[in-house]
Amino acid sequence: MSSRGSPEPHSSQYILTPSFITNGMEVSGDATRVWKYDGLTQMYVTNAIALYIIRLAMPNQETLYQVADRIATITLNRPDKLNAWTAIMEREVRSAVEEAERDENVRVIVLTGAGRGFCAGADMSLLSTVAEKGLDAARRAQAVQQTGSGSDGVRDDFRQKYSYFPAMTKPVIAAINGPVVGLGLVIALYCDIRFASDAARFGTAFSRRGLIAEYGMAWMLPRLVGHANALDLLLSARMIDAAEALRMGLANQVYPRDTFMEKVREYAMDLASNVSPRSMRIIKRQVYEAMFETLTVSFERSEQEMLASLQCADFKEGVAHFVEKRTPVFTGK
Repeated sequence: MSSRGSPEPHSSQYILTPSFITNGMEVSGDATRVWKYDGLTQMYVTNAIALYIIRLAMPNQETLYQVADRIATITLNRPDKLNAWTAIMEREVRSAVEEAERDENVRVIVLTGAGRGFCAGADMSLLSTVAEKGLDAARRAQAVQQTGSGSDGVRDDFRQKYSYFPAMTKPVIAAINGPVVGLGLVIALYCDIRFASDAARFGTAFSRRGLIAEYGMAWMLPRLVGHANALDLLLSARMIDAAEALRMGLANQVYPRDTFMEKVREYAMDLASNVSPRSMRIIKRQVYEAMFETLTVSFERSEQEMLASLQCADFKEGVAHFVEKRTPVFTGK
């Protein structure tokens, strides 16, 4: 099991150095340059000399990150503020999700909150400042930040400020342990699966703050709960309990608070241990792409993917472990 208070990805310093021992790597000599770098530790070989970029780790300020049993757990960690969302938390969550995506030892990502809340929405101190003084250039840029486009097959819809969870190849589970409101609900909507504690309460909040359906919620929420329920939740901004969220389809399952994380972990471990990572990756992409496709296009895509799956190693393992009545050993290939 590994855990960290992760470095701040946009401000950490990295040292480029030839050979000395650190973290099990052989490196020596003095540091020659200090670089800014956003990735994990990497090795380069130049003129037959191994050069390493070493991240100078700094603890996370507002999140926790832990990997165990092929499950990466990201915990929003401002329990005294019901994990109200900040710019620091935003950067740390994005960094942690991307790290989990890169890590071959991770097959499932769980996002939850410390203490008695999941996320109470945007930090009220920020909202109060904006209400009093207005938006300066920096806050305006932060509020509407774009992530740009790329050539890796991910559509621009899932490159936006908070809509990037569907672009991850691994399932992302929101473990909603308590109140989830406003921006916190936006984050939960973009997760693939939402499990709720019976102590959880859900609310959009925006209309009661003089705001609007933020960050694509008007698009995503109706796809989960239907047109009428989405309008109800957005227009009234009323709070609903976990039982009503389950009836609407906003929550996949509701568990007692005393055993909540145990149940979430049980589900995540089943995915990590008994399901092909390749199948999860392809199926997730199929489902999100189908939101923009006709039935004909989706059908034809599934035929192509089916033929490809019949030739992969995980298909062979899927048949073999069933016939041999043993635990599967999927590789994701």
